[in-house]
Amino acid sequence: MMPAYKDKKKGTWYVAFYYKDWTGSTKHTVRRGFKTKGEASQFEKEFLNTLLHSADITFGALVANYLEYLAPRIKPTTMSTKRYIIDDKILPYFDKMKICDIDTISIMKWQNTLMEYRDEKGKPYAPTYLKTINAQLSSIFNYAVKHYRLMQNPCYLAGSIGKQRAEEMEFWTKDEFNRFIETVDKPAFKLFFTTLFYTGMRCGEALALTANDILEDKKIVICKNFAIVDGEEVFLTPKTERSKRTITIPDFLYEDIKDYLSKLYGYKPTDRIFYFTKHAATREIHRYAKKAGVKEIRVHDLRHSHASLLINMGVDIKQISERLGHNSVKTTWDIYSHLYPDKDVELADKLNDIGYLPDRNEIQEELDGDED
Repeated sequence: MMPAYKDKKKGTWYVAFYYKDWTGSTKHTVRRGFKTKGEASQFEKEFLNTLLHSADITFGALVANYLEYLAPRIKPTTMSTKRYIIDDKILPYFDKMKICDIDTISIMKWQNTLMEYRDEKGKPYAPTYLKTINAQLSSIFNYAVKHYRLMQNPCYLAGSIGKQRAEEMEFWTKDEFNRFIETVDKPAFKLFFTTLFYTGMRCGEALALTANDILEDKKIVICKNFAIVDGEEVFLTPKTERSKRTITIPDFLYEDIKDYLSKLYGYKPTDRIFYFTKHAATREIHRYAKKAGVKEIRVHDLRHSHASLLINMGVDIKQISERLGHNSVKTTWDIYSHLYPDKDVELADKLNDIGYLPDRNEIQEELDGDED
């Protein structure tokens, strides 16, 4: 490793060194502005560490390469969630360790720390969240096994924590929703929550709606997703091709939307109908639920409420799957089969005969609501 140098004019330190990039070409880099010689030397060490392709690489350097690999392959919203979990729940424990030194004992101690956590109200992490965090660490080690000659994934031997699904799916019955919506006195939020309950749209899909998406034959075109990533408002393509869909809405909802739009001053057909964010919707759904005296649920649970409503109406599961924009009927069944009173064994057997394995990530995202 090359020495660090003092910039006598500025009183800071810098490093200048050569390295070979992934194409084998020799490159030269200079980085300035470090307050101490140690900081400058540490930067060079960590930079060169990211170029290693062996199990001697530090976990922090591995993560940098892992995220660089993922960035063009996943949606910004998914990337943002991954970064938060990694930065807040994983890196503080393993950052400086070499991946070859992280064994099952280290993993289990980290898992114990997560399971023992309690917030200021004494509440632990949800079992499904523990499962998600642990799966993220395992995914990083899978990457290391494939690309950095790590012999095995230590998470496999340490075992998993948490649960794949919550004990119960939260949703509102029609009576509960009616009690809730009667208390909502803000027109925009009233229409928004009504739209979610009677269409089953994802939150981000509803937030992306414009007047141009509302067709005169009382249908809604769902072709985009609204999200805020790193403070920037973005429109994303739906998570799968089947998420792009056109659904029919009840007459009263169509009239409510048209009436609402007619009262908006200076509104353009390409503007978003619902001008707020998911965070604001989350705040309001909890506030009005308390006011109405109904159990508090998430905004995403209105999607589950719609599915439950259709199931109780006897709607065919294939229609429900298409309306929700799931990738397959099997995905819909895996998420909502417990809502069928008799578990419908015959239907399950027929679906199993198809031999299709549902996307586990899609199922977990539907339950978590991560793609809202």
